[in-house]
Amino acid sequence: MKNYQEVIGIDVSKNKLDAYAYNRCSHHEFSNDVKGYKALLKWANGKDQKVFFCFENTGHYSLKLALYLSSKKQVYVQENPVVIKRSSGMIREKNDVVDAMMIARYGWLHREELSASELKDNELLEVGRLLALRDQLVRSRTGLKNTLSELKKLLSSSSTDTCCKTLVGSISHLTSQINKIEKQLKTVVKTSERLSQNYKLITSLKGVGLIVGAQLLYHTNNFERFDNWRQFSSYCGTAPFGHSSGSSIHKKRKCHPMGDRQMKSLLSMAACTAIQYDSELRQYYKKKREEGKLKMIALNNVRNKLLSRVFAVVKRGTPYVELQKFAA
Repeated sequence: MKNYQEVIGIDVSKNKLDAYAYNRCSHHEFSNDVKGYKALLKWANGKDQKVFFCFENTGHYSLKLALYLSSKKQVYVQENPVVIKRSSGMIREKNDVVDAMMIARYGWLHREELSASELKDNELLEVGRLLALRDQLVRSRTGLKNTLSELKKLLSSSSTDTCCKTLVGSISHLTSQINKIEKQLKTVVKTSERLSQNYKLITSLKGVGLIVGAQLLYHTNNFERFDNWRQFSSYCGTAPFGHSSGSSIHKKRKCHPMGDRQMKSLLSMAACTAIQYDSELRQYYKKKREEGKLKMIALNNVRNKLLSRVFAVVKRGTPYVELQKFAA
């Protein structure tokens, strides 16, 4: 990006875009729709300069903009909001214009390190939408189950209570909707030749099922986003890092709190399942515990071992084989 003469920082919200041209020191507001996108390109490319766009990844709101810029073959960088915020120093004022200026400044100062963003395939975008909707429904169902559990403790006869009956019906309906989404998710993955091949490979591992497998495909961009499992482990927040300074501070290696918490939680559940059904990982976990490691540290070792296997089977192109089965 170092050959570009201008960067347009864009603060994306639900209804509008605040755009700021860094070198021109110019700000303009546009609507967050196709009409606004057309006006944005006209305003940004008004000068004879090589321009790229920089904005935060804000989910559905920024996805519309990314789809339009990609269709018009415009170069853009979609960055993690935390990265931009932490690189901006002390900011005392907070509004949309200041945010756009901050994003533009980040894009210009880091232009030599940044690389252009690319959209995921349509199949992966569909997988992401289905996973997000399923996650919302599961959280709603969990909330209703907790409410029902509390009500049952207060009532002598919950089977005749109107509130309990309503909650049971709502939980049953959400469960059926979740099952439909999972069925559609499985169909999307299996009908795509690129996705189905890697999906079959990673689900050959104990502990990796439909949801964990689909999340791995989505977050790794079908294993094209990360070069190895260590990079992905760092992304998830399961990679331990050292902490030392001079001769007096030497702390134990531990995982950094920054990471994808949902992916980390899913990997924890996958590791627990793997320990239960995979004899090799069960022995590996017991070995770490016998070495004196705490339960969560030993579990984290299993998570990373599972990730290393996932990337290995994809790189090798063959399903995982539990060699211990064939040991004499």
